[in-house]
Amino acid sequence: MKKQHLVMIGNGMAGLKTIEYLLKETNQLYNITIFGSEPYTNYSRIMLSSVLQGDVTFDDITIHDWKWYEDNEITLYPNETVIEIDDQQQLIATDKERKINYDKLIIATGSNPFILPLPGIDKEGVMTFRTIDDCKKMIEAAKHYKKAAVIGGGLLGLEAARGLLNLGMKVDVVHLADRLLNNQLDAKASLLLKKELERQGMHFYLEKETSEIYGDVSVEGLRFKDGTSINADLVVMAVGIKPNIGLAQKSGIEVNRGIVVNDQMETSTPNIYAVGECTEHNGMVYGLVKPLYEQAEVLGQHLANQQAQYTGSTVYTQLKISGIDLFSVGKIDETDQTKAIYSYDEIGETYKKVLFYEDKAVGAVLYGDTSLGGSLLDMIKKQKFIPDHQKAELLQPVKIEESYAATLPRNEHVCTCNSVSKSCIIENVLNKNLNSVNDVKTHTKASSSCGGCKPVVQELLDYIQSDFFHETVKDNRFCSCTSLTEDEVVRAIQQYNLTSINMIMETLEWNNATGCSSCRPALHYYLEMIYPEHYVHEDFLFLDHKTNAFLEKDGTYTIVPQLYSGKITTEQFKRISDVLIDFKIDTVSISSDQRLIINGIQESDLLSVCNALNMTLHSYHPSSLRSIQIPECNCKRKKEELSTLVQEIEQQTEFLNLPKPLTIKAFCCKNMLAEHYFDLALLQTGNGWEFLTDQVILYATINPQEMRNVLLSFLQYYRRSANYNEKIAQWTERVGIVHIREVLFDSETQQMLLDDLKRDQINRKQLMIRHPQL
Repeated sequence: MKKQHLVMIGNGMAGLKTIEYLLKETNQLYNITIFGSEPYTNYSRIMLSSVLQGDVTFDDITIHDWKWYEDNEITLYPNETVIEIDDQQQLIATDKERKINYDKLIIATGSNPFILPLPGIDKEGVMTFRTIDDCKKMIEAAKHYKKAAVIGGGLLGLEAARGLLNLGMKVDVVHLADRLLNNQLDAKASLLLKKELERQGMHFYLEKETSEIYGDVSVEGLRFKDGTSINADLVVMAVGIKPNIGLAQKSGIEVNRGIVVNDQMETSTPNIYAVGECTEHNGMVYGLVKPLYEQAEVLGQHLANQQAQYTGSTVYTQLKISGIDLFSVGKIDETDQTKAIYSYDEIGETYKKVLFYEDKAVGAVLYGDTSLGGSLLDMIKKQKFIPDHQKAELLQPVKIEESYAATLPRNEHVCTCNSVSKSCIIENVLNKNLNSVNDVKTHTKASSSCGGCKPVVQELLDYIQSDFFHETVKDNRFCSCTSLTEDEVVRAIQQYNLTSINMIMETLEWNNATGCSSCRPALHYYLEMIYPEHYVHEDFLFLDHKTNAFLEKDGTYTIVPQLYSGKITTEQFKRISDVLIDFKIDTVSISSDQRLIINGIQESDLLSVCNALNMTLHSYHPSSLRSIQIPECNCKRKKEELSTLVQEIEQQTEFLNLPKPLTIKAFCCKNMLAEHYFDLALLQTGNGWEFLTDQVILYATINPQEMRNVLLSFLQYYRRSANYNEKIAQWTERVGIVHIREVLFDSETQQMLLDDLKRDQINRKQLMIRHPQL
């Protein structure tokens, strides 16, 4: 299949995270080209303040180096800006007179620093703090200037001020609002922060509106609208950011504050998407890493033809300013409708506040001690019911064994930015003897992006190192032949285009060069799923639905009449009997899934036997869906409708392989469920139909066609997301019944799965055709 050309405008964090998620799903769909206006590979903007403060180097904040682009066959044009989009010809043009066509286009232009239109803004010594080059200019400026004025008392302004202070400058911070971080902290927490930063050497001018940057050629100071002024020879503008929408607006794409996108991150122009700080979704523009990474995950999966939907993000702030831990989520100021609980430790300099609306937490502010951040965020996101007697307990010290990190399920993400689960952290800590948050960050990437999960990582470390932790490391290797997990092996097969078992073992440096009885069949299954054109059974001969057979080791052929729902008519029985007698075939058996198997057909007789039989034959595959059995019962209920539904399901699952063979049974009496083993069951009730697994009802309806669609979409979802040899019960437990129901109940998702299943069936049927040389 010819790859499409995916072009991305922007080489920042949200855009590259989108590409990461896309490559995690597949590297078979696109040739990828990226344009970046800066002369660097992808780096972490949120770590620039750490560079300015001297904690890390520029190399330390690089996320993707040149080798990563090369390994993933991505073409990067750094220091080159896209200046035009022609959506009619699907063409982009750059400032270096380069023109490139695209099939899909991602706009990830991020945001620009907001520049106040002040007199004197063009004087020497005025700068912004947004890029690596800005950071380098500030470091160089600090060697020559002594007094800095930072306009803006938000996150960026305080980080810039701390960095300049570390560089030896005197720093004044000018802020229009009456308190620092007025969007994140309430008055009490902001006052505590201000006092601490003043102790560290910063000076603040609150409720001050700048009217002019004065000086001859270079900056000499700021004048305010109230007539006062301050001296400064360096001014850093850090009053906020605005989405970079100029290119999109020029191209006729719908914009508001940001580039308007839907739940799949699609813009108003076909085949053009947007992600990151430049976007606006449901009226919201986000400037924090976590929401942007959530957008990236949705867009990456959507481009990989997976069902995904972005529904907005719960915005929270977890940061450390000058050694002070801060956390903020939801509403921060009381209203007439809210009630609050507080905790203030003047000696320990910690402050905690949780806001409630009725019996749900709607906001929180933590200063100095943010260990409760994870649990409070979970309560607010999930809108948990909290009765009055439990509200006051929220701010009490928590026993380590009852902490949020300790009670979090192992498969839940601790770091959502980098998809790092609790299980992953536990296994790395135990296997590699990790002792600090930095150790965990180095080995798992947890907390390496927005840093919001650092308190939970620390809490988890404390729990692991306590006397209450008794868990062991689960061996999740693909098999004993490799140290890689199943997901890592599958990802590598796609990423490196590994089309054979030998290629996989050689490229991934298998410990056992020939594999084992566990990995070889699993690898064959995944290769067949990823590259079906290469992995059709050579021993299966298929001419049409009435002429197909399986070649046995002794040189004879086997055919299997297709008896839908395990039923055989008198006419079919007579025809089969006549063929057996006429061709002197005496090897016939009945399989456990109620199929009649005719063995021992000589090569010279095969076509004649199929012609004489003139019946639809079952297309063999070792892991295909077995017949759906309808157990006999003594009830008087008519079974014609049940048999018809079963036949439709069997017909629409022919040719398809499964992660593990399934046993599906269909019942017309509920009391028979306990007497039979099954992976999945259909139950015809007096009022309609029920779909069950492990005695749990997944779906119920009065419409048999609706039930057919639900079961088929369920099977396709299982095919696409289960691991090799993973039982239905294991898969449902891992994925979650609630999630599966959400998938089945969503009509668009269900239809996508049905279309996908039909497409798979057609493709596999075409690929399986083998003309026997008889």
